[in-house]
Amino acid sequence: MKKVLIIMLILLGVLVAMGIAAFYYIKSMMPNGGGNNDIVEGYYKSFRSDATLEMKYAQPGAYETAYTEFPSENAAIGKVRVWYPKELEKGEQTWPMILVVNASGTPASSYEPFFPRLASWGFVVVGNEDGQTGNGETASITLDFMLNIPADSVLSGKINYDSMGVIGYSQGGAGAICAVTNYENGARYKAMFTGSAAYPTLAKNMGWEYDASKITIPYFMAAGTGKSDDSGKDPEKSYGGVSPLSAQIANYNSISEEVPKVRARAVGAEHEQMLARSDGYMTAWMLYQLTGDAEAGSVFQGENAEILHNANWQDVEKNR
Repeated sequence: MKKVLIIMLILLGVLVAMGIAAFYYIKSMMPNGGGNNDIVEGYYKSFRSDATLEMKYAQPGAYETAYTEFPSENAAIGKVRVWYPKELEKGEQTWPMILVVNASGTPASSYEPFFPRLASWGFVVVGNEDGQTGNGETASITLDFMLNIPADSVLSGKINYDSMGVIGYSQGGAGAICAVTNYENGARYKAMFTGSAAYPTLAKNMGWEYDASKITIPYFMAAGTGKSDDSGKDPEKSYGGVSPLSAQIANYNSISEEVPKVRARAVGAEHEQMLARSDGYMTAWMLYQLTGDAEAGSVFQGENAEILHNANWQDVEKNR
């Protein structure tokens, strides 16, 4: 009995050590987490693609953008930061909204150029300062704030609450899934995207447990083929990267075929590169799902979908 107890304590210690190591590895691979930060002013200028639409949607859109912010009573959130098309300030038009769930140790202020580029395509884009987003709680709180925006705000009456999406990266990918599936207001979202979402067992060990089979809205899941996302090891037996192909396939297969879904991996992309590498098709996905943009939809729809014939992407599977 004593030997069994010792073995169990050793195994527990190993699991805790793996969890701590995984946390700091994920943190080190993301902007401002000790790794490379590609999201600097004009970062999209260095992006190249021979695929016409990917190249188009990876660049800024047609709208000039503006910014506003709100203090939050939640210490982790700090501030609710919002970028939006400046045209919103005049007229009665309402605009689709995207909530961004941060990666580990990555407040919105640390990768700020990401937000106005996305807003320039006609979105109200919302971020906050939380660096530990995996359970989806602060995403849910931030959404509640946006659903009840102060009446004296420039945004009041200008958000299309029937056309909202959520995106998340790494830990924030797990957080985005949790935000959609574990909170009542998650039912308000109409589409989602994740970049290199932490795989289920890793997420569970870190306290970000999610169940992808609960997803009922259009979902595009992306990851990189680099070793930081997929080391080639069995993630259930050893640390196999943050977002291995095997886990992506399992998540994809768990979601009902009635739900539009796409999975794909960016060729050669390491974990910390996925914000920039997925920008074009993330933008196209949100334009298609939230605004019905047919050109953006052609990236994903049918046998001639651009993503199927783009050398920047592999392991593509979709059901529409």
